[in-house]
Amino acid sequence: MPILVATGNTHKLEEIRALLRGFADDLVGLDRLENPPEIDEDGDTFEANAEKKARVMAAFSGMWTLADDSGLEVDALGGAPGVHSARYGGVHGDNAANNRKLLADLEGQVDRSARFRCVIALASPEGEVRCVSGSVEGRIASTCRGTRGFGYDPLFIPAGYEESFGLLPESVKASISHRAQACKRAFEAWHKLLKT
Repeated sequence: MPILVATGNTHKLEEIRALLRGFADDLVGLDRLENPPEIDEDGDTFEANAEKKARVMAAFSGMWTLADDSGLEVDALGGAPGVHSARYGGVHGDNAANNRKLLADLEGQVDRSARFRCVIALASPEGEVRCVSGSVEGRIASTCRGTRGFGYDPLFIPAGYEESFGLLPESVKASISHRAQACKRAFEAWHKLLKT
């Protein structure tokens, strides 16, 4: 059964495909759809945004749809950037601007504890939605380190490691990341639906 992944972010799509390989091998991206609707991610929580994206795209496409919303929560910033992670620096998807703003906002801060959170929603074409979540604790580095991954990966050092996600091998990230945790829970919760 093909499952639509409601993202235009090719990095995220490939990461989800890799994490669900063997369980949901027929994952298709939004490029499979003709003129998909733009979705305003205006929810106050990751859950609200993931559910909205999944529900809208499932209704539009007539396919089971998986959508995630994820981001970085920094304790010294009261949980920011949170649901605004992708547009924290002012322009949606400008990773360099987001990282610059984060470093500027944390200048002089001793507490650099943070976590990545991910919520994955799965919606049926009829509008039934189920959610799972995952997170990984860590801290924010003082400078960008490495070029692997995307988003805040060069700044995020997961707990138990000394290197950022931007330096760690993809296999390490795939085993401990917030999205990996959420995908594992998604499979456990939805294995009968995701088994192709």
